[in-house]
Amino acid sequence: MGAMRMLGWGVLLLSTACGASRTAVTKAEPGTGGSGMVSDEAAVASTTRRYVDEDLGFEIIRPTAEWQLDETNERTPEGLAIPVILRHRVTGAQVVLQVAPGVATPVQFAERLTQGLRQQPGFTTTDPQPIALSDNAVGFDFQVGEGVRGKVAVREGNSGRVLMMLATWPTEATAGITESVDALMAGVRPLPEPSVAVRSTPRTP
Repeated sequence: MGAMRMLGWGVLLLSTACGASRTAVTKAEPGTGGSGMVSDEAAVASTTRRYVDEDLGFEIIRPTAEWQLDETNERTPEGLAIPVILRHRVTGAQVVLQVAPGVATPVQFAERLTQGLRQQPGFTTTDPQPIALSDNAVGFDFQVGEGVRGKVAVREGNSGRVLMMLATWPTEATAGITESVDALMAGVRPLPEPSVAVRSTPRTP
């Protein structure tokens, strides 16, 4: 039952405007040194566009600085976290990241989201299809009337979580925005699971 309530939140986020979020505080990882000013600048740009949330176990690497990251730290009673919203400064595109407990597989989440959106006035969607983000990632495209297009990507997180990315952009946005959205979604990844050291049993002489 909790899964359906969480999916309802996903539909709500897609069918209504997201609430205000507080200004982003980008968590930059320290970069490694390089030789020459050009490589140093590239390293700084790469690290300042990297955001890490160790509590929820994911990282985001923004493809360009045009993507503004805002932290929201919202969480629903069902355990669905909405940690960040990313907005494209030029086109008005928006990507909402949701982190859900793994009460369903990515395929099941995508199928139920599709069913829920098709019940909303003005929404049309494609069928969920496998996408290249990971072995079990799925996604679908949707349209809201004539003014808004978007896509959803669902992939596994770590520690039994699921990452859901909900993107929207104005229909009149430039053709390159879909490639930028795809690049941003590809930059949302689960952090590696903590390794557990295995102690070897001493051999019997």
